[in-house]
Amino acid sequence: MNTARASSSAATPPAKSARGAGTKGIPRARREEQILAAAVDEFGRHGHASASMAAIAGRVGVTKPMLYTYFGSKDGLYLACLERVAPRLVTAIEEAMAGERPAAETPHRVLSAVFGVLEEQRGAWFVLYDRTLQPGTDLHAAAHRHRRTIDDLAASGTADLLRGHGNEDPLDADALKHVWTGTVGALVGWWTSHPDQSAQDMAARCARLLTAVRG
Repeated sequence: MNTARASSSAATPPAKSARGAGTKGIPRARREEQILAAAVDEFGRHGHASASMAAIAGRVGVTKPMLYTYFGSKDGLYLACLERVAPRLVTAIEEAMAGERPAAETPHRVLSAVFGVLEEQRGAWFVLYDRTLQPGTDLHAAAHRHRRTIDDLAASGTADLLRGHGNEDPLDADALKHVWTGTVGALVGWWTSHPDQSAQDMAARCARLLTAVRG
């Protein structure tokens, strides 16, 4: 943190350093938000393995040592990004699935919720679904824990959907869950490559696609 400089005027007492101040007079909490926003984009684009701490620092306008001061390590920064992204996605999906609305409406509600969360940072999805994380590491375990929560929600939703059509087969439900999760990831990937499309555009497009698939 920067310390306040003493005033050149004898009549003015030295300024005290602001508690919680970050770099260049920016509050620490605000600086952390800036770092996390840049890091989510970097990890989302390149994966943890290839993400550059120098690039993150450069985007924020701080030094690499400042990143380590705030987050301890590259792994610590990734975990902070994961905890920023995953709970928002889980909460949005849970809310989209809540209530007594028809199960047939759930896919579109969930997709709309996911797009809404990712509107500002689409790469956030790929922080959670980072293929560069090595199995057996703490990072992989942390990401897997959040993915499992989303998978469980997907399993519940697809089972309800099939049940509405009189299908109680657990293998059918499991197969459909895999189709669904793969579809969501593919749609987010497509959206990332079409930055001109808003979350609202994507929600409308998916409504048309789901209608076509259902026939």
